[in-house]
Amino acid sequence: MTVHLRQIALVAERLEPVLQDFEAVFGLARCFIDPGVAVFGLENTLLPVGRNFFEVVAPVKPDTAAGRYLERRSGNGGYMVITQTPTLEVLEAVRARAANSGVRVAWESARRGWTLIQLHPGDLKTTFLDVEWDENGDLAGPWPPAGGTGWEDKVRQDLVIDFTGV
Repeated sequence: MTVHLRQIALVAERLEPVLQDFEAVFGLARCFIDPGVAVFGLENTLLPVGRNFFEVVAPVKPDTAAGRYLERRSGNGGYMVITQTPTLEVLEAVRARAANSGVRVAWESARRGWTLIQLHPGDLKTTFLDVEWDENGDLAGPWPPAGGTGWEDKVRQDLVIDFTGV
C-alpha cells in the first residue's frame, strides 16, 4: 500500500513571521493561499519544496482547533502530516485500517475527483494524519490543496530540494 508524504503543515500564532523565515532560511517561495481553510477559522500559505509542500496555518478566530493546539503545545509547531494515495482504494484501505484500530475520522470531504480523510490526533497521540486521493493519481503532479497547478514556477531548489520524512 503506497502512501506518499506530500505536505507538512505547521501551525503558528502568526503566519507572516514564519513565512518570512521559510523564505530567508530555506529559499522557498509562496505559491498558494487556500481560502477554504477559513471555515476552520484559519489563514494559510503553501510553499513548494520540490513537488511537495510546506503549509503554514494560523488561527484568525478564537476557539479553533489550531488555536487550542497552540495553547497545548505552548507555541508554534507541527500540525498535520498530509499524504497522497495513488488510488481511492488505497485511501479506503487506510480508512478501514484506522477504524479497525479504533482511530476516528475527525473530518472528511469528498468532491468530484478528490477525497480526503483526517484521522483524529487524539486517537493517534500525535498530529492530524490527512490522507488524500485525487483523480490524477500522480504522486508528483497536480495537487488540489495547492490549487491543482500553477505553483510549478514557484519551485526554488537552490537550498532545499525535497523533504524525505517528518
